[in-house]
Amino acid sequence: MTSLAPNRTRPASLSGPRSARPRALAAAALMLGLTGCGTVSSLTSSLTGGSSAPPEGTPGHVRGYFGAVVADEPRAALVARDVLSAGGTAADAAVAAGFTMAVTLPSRVGLGGGGACLAYNRTRSSTEAVLFPANAPAQPAAGDRPAALPMLARGLFALHTRQPRRPFNELMAPAEQLARFGATTSRALAQDIAAVAGPLLADPGARAVFANPATGAPLAEGERLVQADLGGTLATLRVSGVGDMHQGTLARRLEELTPRAGGALTVEELRAAVPAVARPIELRRGTDLLSFLPTPADGGLAAAAAFQALQSGADIDTASQRSLAVSRIWREQGGDPQALLATSPTLAGGVPALPASASLLVLDREGNAVSCAFTLNNLFGTGRVLPQLGFLPAAAPNRGRVEPPLLAAAIVHNPNLRAFRYAGAGTGQAAAPIALAQPMAQSLLNNRPLAEAVGTVPEPGRANAVSCGRYLPGESGQCVAVADPRGAGLAVNGGP
Repeated sequence: MTSLAPNRTRPASLSGPRSARPRALAAAALMLGLTGCGTVSSLTSSLTGGSSAPPEGTPGHVRGYFGAVVADEPRAALVARDVLSAGGTAADAAVAAGFTMAVTLPSRVGLGGGGACLAYNRTRSSTEAVLFPANAPAQPAAGDRPAALPMLARGLFALHTRQPRRPFNELMAPAEQLARFGATTSRALAQDIAAVAGPLLADPGARAVFANPATGAPLAEGERLVQADLGGTLATLRVSGVGDMHQGTLARRLEELTPRAGGALTVEELRAAVPAVARPIELRRGTDLLSFLPTPADGGLAAAAAFQALQSGADIDTASQRSLAVSRIWREQGGDPQALLATSPTLAGGVPALPASASLLVLDREGNAVSCAFTLNNLFGTGRVLPQLGFLPAAAPNRGRVEPPLLAAAIVHNPNLRAFRYAGAGTGQAAAPIALAQPMAQSLLNNRPLAEAVGTVPEPGRANAVSCGRYLPGESGQCVAVADPRGAGLAVNGGP
């Protein structure tokens, strides 16, 4: 875990008795009138000890604790940190980080993909789920690599509406700049490129982005990643709005270009693809309310089942098996998720290969929180970069061997106190639900230090978490943010 604190300056105080201050200010104003130099506001500020903090919207505006961020890609965490430091909400910071991950971790997050988020609003003392899965089109299209409907941009816009403070187009700017002018290839992305370098670089568009231009070798950690076409697409979305991808010029270009990537999309299907805001799956523990992603993001259902099993004393393997069994029953039969949580099914047979995902957690200084999981339904989606648009379509789920992912995220708050307690997310294909549930149970049930709790997650699971053991609002020094040390992400916990 890396903790970064904002720069802080303490305002100077006037010396001398308070009765002398009005005379000093009057003298200062007279001097300005005689000399014509400087400004009244600047001199008055220096005499009264006024704040020299940057204006709202500029990093450094927030003094003291600004919140916490954990992301599976370090640059995205730093972008979110800057938004919080500039006075943005958790939703603002999550939007900026989500778009950034589409540039810096395009193996798992992208404009062509989707995801699901939980958003806790402290003022309303409630948690909502924003669901934007990258589903398959209703009508299967001819092609060797069917594409899913792109949902990330619309999903992040819907998330922003839950608690906006900074302008949406402002939050897109860091991602656009990183795409246009280049970003450093992170360890997380380099590892993903190396894992599928052969088939990925067989596509000319992907090779132009993910291979070293001089050697043709897969990009390695620290090398420059430039995505000019993606930068242009982000600029269009920033200026024209995310709806342009679903019913405007970009939608028509998608209809024209997706057949070249192996699976066609139509404007009619793009227009109809909208996010949903839903009530999460909820469990009670004392006065705390535990909120998990609801179906169809059934990784939340699976994680809730795993948490219940751990709470009843089951070991990790038993809890993991129960979580996968509950998810399988829901996928095969449907039904009420809360009713399924009351059953104790067993898992018969193996688990199919499940897609990769990535996670993001944000907590702001006011105690609002966001927990997200993103996916392309396959590592690098279809593996083909859309010409001129610069992004990879997600693979269409339930087509061929592509299974929907288990997106696992949760937030815990106390309705009586109107206070945040915990946020977590899990990744690692079939291990994602237990990766969320195990640290959560260790932290909430056993008061285990968060770093130790995250370390108990079984392979190939990876956990990220933020915990305020004595709640927030409250003493911010007791809040902890942890990125799984076996991953390549970054945790930022900002404040004194």
